[in-house]
Amino acid sequence: MTAPTRPRHRAAAALAVALVLPAALSACGTAQAGPAIADGKTVLRFQGSVGQVTFPELAEDLGYYEKVSLEWIGDVTGGPASIQAVATGQADIGNAFNGAIIKLIDSGAPIKAVLASYGSDELTNGGVYVLEDSPITSARDLIGKKVAVNTLGAQAEAVDRSWLKQEGLTPEEIAQVELTVVPPVNAEQTLREGQIDAAGLSGPLQDLALERGGLRKLFSEVDLFGELSYGSYVLPSALIEKNPDAAADFVQGTARAIRWAQVTPPEQVRERYTSIITERARGENTDLVAFYKSSSVAGVGGVVADTEISLWIDWLVQDGQIEPGITPADVVTNDLNPYANGTYPPDAGPDGKPVS
Repeated sequence: MTAPTRPRHRAAAALAVALVLPAALSACGTAQAGPAIADGKTVLRFQGSVGQVTFPELAEDLGYYEKVSLEWIGDVTGGPASIQAVATGQADIGNAFNGAIIKLIDSGAPIKAVLASYGSDELTNGGVYVLEDSPITSARDLIGKKVAVNTLGAQAEAVDRSWLKQEGLTPEEIAQVELTVVPPVNAEQTLREGQIDAAGLSGPLQDLALERGGLRKLFSEVDLFGELSYGSYVLPSALIEKNPDAAADFVQGTARAIRWAQVTPPEQVRERYTSIITERARGENTDLVAFYKSSSVAGVGGVVADTEISLWIDWLVQDGQIEPGITPADVVTNDLNPYANGTYPPDAGPDGKPVS
């Protein structure tokens, strides 16, 4: 049977990736052929976040890994850089917005999403804000105005433009809303100084801005999509194929850590995070931990719903950033997750037993 013809731009992109990745690997001193083995365990390299605890770090601290261990190789400032590091062999674990993962896989990158990493729920979600006395009260009022986002081509842009479309703006009108890149730490001040008309805020920066008052919310992520996981952890495809035991151990341990955070009172999670940050001794403070409210992950144990991928595939296709053809199965697998593959009941706790 003749294989289906791949869309021309995807084939070209795949060729580009095939040419670029070996060069990136040879140019980077930290790249290696595969994970190292130490004390009988596969060592997975990861990038962290200053003053924050990732779910893999939580899993290791809770003792949920049996066949893998973690090696911190520095901190990363954004999701696209995180998954690029995996694609180029500089890291073994990445974490990014699902839309960014889709685009990288569509280009031919040898990575696979394996479980959710973050999202929005009633306690933890981002939003777009204007000044309290701003005349802007609707999506249509943003035509010709500046809206701050942390970066273009990622979650903030996708969410903002999805909201504008949902509110009835045409593609031509949406194009007139000027999305302006502003570092998150500067977004609130830039808004208050009138340099922009609206700003996306999330996490501790959103909480601090709201404490200071004078802002009004236009919409939140939960208003738009409900409870939803927005990002995922990725692994190299080669790791999943050539070292399936290590890949499965990473996923089961991380899934259980996510589940632990989902069913554990926030104050206990904050205590654990404070302890982890203190003991890892990276010269950080624990100020951000005080703002922890929930895991934010929608699926039990980080199970990724097809709709959490297809939503962004559809958006990227409609936006002209990718051509039709890629499916959720090309992007993510839940086969290694114990809450999806039958190892644990779907509503079990981190120990596999029903949550009381």
